[in-house]
Amino acid sequence: MSSPKVLLAFSGGLDTTFCLVYLKEQGYEVHTATVDTGGFSPEEIERIQNLSHSLGAKSHTLINAQNDLFEHYLKFLIFGNVLRGQVYPLSVSAERVCQARSLVTFAKKLGVGALAHGSTGSGNDQVRFDVAFRTLYPEATIHTPIRELSLSRQEEISYLAQHGVNIPAKTGTYSINEGMWGISIGGKETLSSWDFLPESAFPKGAISRQQPAQELHITFEKGVPTQVNHQAMNPVQLIKTLNSLGSSLGLGRGTHLGETILGIKGRISFEAPAAYLLITAHRELEKLVLSGKQLFWKETLGNLYGSLLHEGYFLDPLSRDLESFLGHSQERVTGEVRLKIEPLAFSVLGCRSPFSLMNSQLAQYGESNALWSHTDALGFTKIFGVSQQLHHHVETRHNQES
Repeated sequence: MSSPKVLLAFSGGLDTTFCLVYLKEQGYEVHTATVDTGGFSPEEIERIQNLSHSLGAKSHTLINAQNDLFEHYLKFLIFGNVLRGQVYPLSVSAERVCQARSLVTFAKKLGVGALAHGSTGSGNDQVRFDVAFRTLYPEATIHTPIRELSLSRQEEISYLAQHGVNIPAKTGTYSINEGMWGISIGGKETLSSWDFLPESAFPKGAISRQQPAQELHITFEKGVPTQVNHQAMNPVQLIKTLNSLGSSLGLGRGTHLGETILGIKGRISFEAPAAYLLITAHRELEKLVLSGKQLFWKETLGNLYGSLLHEGYFLDPLSRDLESFLGHSQERVTGEVRLKIEPLAFSVLGCRSPFSLMNSQLAQYGESNALWSHTDALGFTKIFGVSQQLHHHVETRHNQES
């Protein structure tokens, strides 16, 4: 009688390494798949494949989902200028949903009726994976060894050591997830609301403050980034270029404290240079070309879209409605943004667009204009304040009578 088959989402880290060894020990025929959403070097991809085979996986497959990640997730996070809690660029959230959908497609193709992932029972990823798996592949069985056994990281390390698998010390100290939209880092410092990760915990370590400042130009066409310093690139290449440039300066580093899907407070550190640079530049360009009402509702609905993606509601039809709105809002978000970047800091210098609503020939704020006369301005200010005057009059009369 053949062993039951299971497809394991495999990153080659501590949790998924444990899952592979454990599921095999339980009698499963384990197939592994790594969904590449960026962040993997050729050497790392080879290491993961070799590790899977050495641990006894029946097969291992690399799924390149970088273009899919941008086109169906990151693009809309840029359109919506999404930063959760005004800080976190949802580096992991988008990738997990993309990975889950890719795994379901591959599992059906492979003819595997069971899926497994290495999420714990106290994090957000378990929700994202489980919801996507159950929605897109309801007949599949889901295995979650780490959650089911309630294991600590040290218990996983000890179990693997007993099976002849040794985990490097750094892997046991920090949990690092690296992808195209950024790197998230969890460790003992993020378990409290007070401590902060040392610079050595970030992939590039401590950053030299002696590096000179430089100017960076980012070009957008209908909201999509298309050029860096006037060099045309596809979105994936462009994001990788900005990540490489930004990480050398320590840009996009931070720590986010907020609500988890489970209702408890959570904290995560991150480094997301491309996300920070692109969202900052894109937001500035939108200020130039969109109306005030558009900007107001974009901020509101962009935050809602980010919440749906973060909290495991990406497959709700409301997400598609919001994507339609965000996509349509980008029709005139075309232009170039100038930034100054330096170690651990960056700022916007200026922006320009053929659709600019800032026209100095017609009007200059606080100076002069050709659109109205001084008597028009006087009449406007009288009418503009009427509702406040009426309220104040009624309030004053009421207080006097009382």
